[in-house]
Formats: sequence, structure tokens, C-alpha cells
Amino acid sequence: MPVKKNILFVDDDPNVLDGLRRMLHPMRKEWEMAFAPGGEQALAALAEKRFDVVVSDMRMPGMDGAQLLTEVMRRYPETVRIALSGHSERDLLLRAVGPTHQYLAKPCDPELLKSVVARAGTLREVLSKDALRQVVSQMQSLPSLPQLYLEIVKELRSPDASIKRVGAIISKDMAMTAKVLQLVNSAFFGLQRHIADAREAATFLGIATLQTLVLSADVFSQFDHARAAGLCIETLWNHSMATGTLAKQIAVAEGCEAKGCDHALMAGLLHDAGKLVFAGNLPEQYRQALDMARDEALAEWQAEQRVFGTTHAETGAYLLGLWGLPDPIVESLAFHHCPNQCPATTFTPLTAVHVASALEHESTNSEEDPMASRLDAEYLVRLGLADRLPAWRDLCADITQGETAQ
Repeated sequence: MPVKKNILFVDDDPNVLDGLRRMLHPMRKEWEMAFAPGGEQALAALAEKRFDVVVSDMRMPGMDGAQLLTEVMRRYPETVRIALSGHSERDLLLRAVGPTHQYLAKPCDPELLKSVVARAGTLREVLSKDALRQVVSQMQSLPSLPQLYLEIVKELRSPDASIKRVGAIISKDMAMTAKVLQLVNSAFFGLQRHIADAREAATFLGIATLQTLVLSADVFSQFDHARAAGLCIETLWNHSMATGTLAKQIAVAEGCEAKGCDHALMAGLLHDAGKLVFAGNLPEQYRQALDMARDEALAEWQAEQRVFGTTHAETGAYLLGLWGLPDPIVESLAFHHCPNQCPATTFTPLTAVHVASALEHESTNSEEDPMASRLDAEYLVRLGLADRLPAWRDLCADITQGETAQ
């Protein structure tokens, strides 16, 4: 018999808590639920009992939701942290970017909440695998969140966040400015004229996209020495850029909200970050995996599984989980080769990244890893999305042709 999950709901409005009790009554066979009228009471409950998930309202007197979830992250890092928020709570949501795994709008759909909790549980099972922990323990270092990224996040969380100041932060770093301008002016973004200033780039791209580019470019730059393991950084970067761009376009085409599209972009850009971690920390074993993939006609991730007992997908997800990035991004990395292992039943950023990576590999006919990524047809059928594939292929062709034309 499956073990029940312990869920703690926090809201200062007793009517909301009563409504949650009634709405979630059918879940009592799967969840052991508790309800707290505020942050202090929630922390007291957590001190007495282990909870798998905390679902908190954002705007509460005394200790608000952002403060509570930050404290839960500090004291109980394994607990899944979900924020319930209204559309008018942007300031609180920005403060909760780090400590929150998932955001849900009020009023909350019980089926959506059930799906989010199930997905979070599956993701944590992957990230707690013994083989993954063993591999990570052998690594001398994991890349830390870049300082430039942290400065941008700090600016975003300020009450008067300014896209011009984000551009000014980037312009302080000449190497990053050059990288961002190179990317902005590439065919990936389809801008009609050349941009020569980081502040102007920020205005064109928007804060979320620029933030993603900075994080991705800095992660790659931390592993310039990884080429010693036989990894072609340029090829990986080009694939990652194309995957991120295509994933976002697919998400837009499927009607995702802005946050979901931004998640698809960041996850696509970073979906192979685990390869950099392997090559930068365990180059000999990683070269062995690459050789095995070539000699035995395996996908790289299958060879990694044999050599390490885990894959670059899971390792990259572990890294982004350490950084506190949102669950939809971490989930996209963890399952991008095997999306059917994720219990989600609707289109998510994972869907966009899986499809984008597979189609980009198909379009370039990668000689390095001819089996790098295969579309999971069963997954697309399960989600009822198989008929969308031709439209997604057209999007991929547009990106590929745009880059070739440059």
C-alpha cells in the first residue's frame, strides 16, 4: 500500500482553509493533510512532524508566505514548497523566487494541485538516487550561481525593478556584454537590425530572456576546460541555444503563459548542463562514456548510465535544484530524454524541451551522437499532442534556416 504524503496548508483566512478541507476531502486516502492559520503555526507544526509538501498563501499578516517558505527552505530543504498567489502579488512572488518550487493561482484546482504534488515527488525520487549522490560526491566542485546573475535577480526583486538597470549591470562585464550582444544579433532571435549596446539588448529581449542568457552563458564559460574530456563546447552551445529558442517558440505556439515560456527557454538553454559538469569534474570517466556511445551505437545518456549509474540529465537537474531554480525547469532537465517517466498529463516546459532537443538533433543530423535524442511518440500520444508535431517541425526548420542564412 503506497505511503500517504503529508501536506501542510497555510492561510490566515479560516474560510480559505475550510474551503481547502472540503475541496481536497477526496484526497484523504492519498494525503495526510494539516492546516495552519499562519506562518508561526506552520513552523510549529513542521517542528513536530515531517511534511512532504507545504502549500502557503503569499499575503499573510506577520510572517508572509515568502518569509515562511524561505524559513522552510532553510530548516527543511527536502520539503516541497508551493506558493498560492493572486495576480496582484507580484512583489511577494519575486521575493519567493528562490524558496518556491512551484506557483499556483488562487482559487486552486484540486486536480492541478494533485498533479503538481505528484510531479514534485517523482522529481525528488530522481534527485535522491544513490548513484547520483555518489557521482556528485566525487566532484571537486559544482559551478556556483554566477555573481552577475545574482545581481540581476536582486534587481528584479527590488520594488522598482528596471530593465535599464539590468542592462547596466550586464554592461559592467565586458566579456558578458560581448556574449549577450553576439546572441542578440544571431538569427536565433530574429531581430531586424543590429544591436550594439547591452541596455538596448535588454529592452529588446526583456528581463526574463536576458537573465536566462546571462545564466546560460556564464555556466558554459565556467567549463571552458571541459573540452579536455572530448566534449565540443561550441557544438553543445549551438545545440543548447537552438533548443532553448525552439522550446520557447513551441511553448508560445501552445498558448503557455509568459512564465511557462520563460521556463522553456531557460530549461532548453541549460538542458545539457550535466555534460559540462561531467566533463569538467570527471573527464576520464566521461571520455569513457563518449567512447562507449560511439563504439556501441548508444545514445550518450545510455552510455553515461552504464559508466556513472546516472545521466547528464539527472546531474544537470541536481545542479539546478541546488541553485533553487523552479521545479518546471529542474523537471525539464531531469526527464528530457525520458519524458514518459514524468506523471504530468498536460503540455509543460518539459514537453517543449524534449521535442525541441530531439528536432534540433534531427535537423543537424549530429555525427557526434547520432542517437542523441529520439522523440518519445508514446509520450506525445499520452498527452494528446502527436498531431502538433508537423507544426513544431516547421518552427524548427525556420530556426535552422535562419542560422544557416547568417
